Amino acid sequence: MLRPIVIALIPVMLAATPAIAITSQDKMETCKVGAESQQLEGAKRNAFIKNCMAKGNYEPAARKNAKQAAPKQPKPQ
Repeated sequence: MLRPIVIALIPVMLAATPAIAITSQDKMETCKVGAESQQLEGAKRNAFIKNCMAKGNYEPAARKNAKQAAPKQPKPQ
């Protein structure tokens, strides 16, 4: 009885799961936005984008500020 239910739920769970992988094109767009927000031009812009693409850890300043401003919730004991 349980087996058919589990088998029926697997496709639903897979369809509901968002794609984790980011394409290189999406990553490039994010890095370009980061370079524009810092008003970088020329060699500095290219270096920033190259570094961003290699590391992939660029986070817009607005998102960083929002994380810092958010109140921390106490951990349950």
